Amino acid sequence: MALQPDTLTFDCADPVRVATFWADALGYELGESGSDFAYVRDPTGATRGMFFQQVPEAKTAKNRMHLDVRPSGSMAEEVERLEGLGATVRGFIKEEGSFWTQMRDTEGNEFCVLRGPDDGWSPEEP
Repeated sequence: MALQPDTLTFDCADPVRVATFWADALGYELGESGSDFAYVRDPTGATRGMFFQQVPEAKTAKNRMHLDVRPSGSMAEEVERLEGLGATVRGFIKEEGSFWTQMRDTEGNEFCVLRGPDDGWSPEEP
């Protein structure tokens, strides 16, 4: 029997703030929330959404796992939009014929914005 991914959960200091960022970034909806948790719904129903829970310890090192997100247009436009939502750029990476932007969300969790169709990416690429 194989496992099925269910919910992506973030540990954070301010669940509502981080959940609001990701809801805005992904076009999801902020759902139920309290002082120590928040839930973000995928309006398409394709995923079960994302859960954010308050933890007492601060983030101290690079994430061992992170999200890669693909824009529907250009990477540069998406990076600019995400900066407007409170994300910060960590760096621009170019290797093996591709490129992407490393970013941090409102609490420093790393994620990558990949190149989009306007940057020459095609869904047929591996």
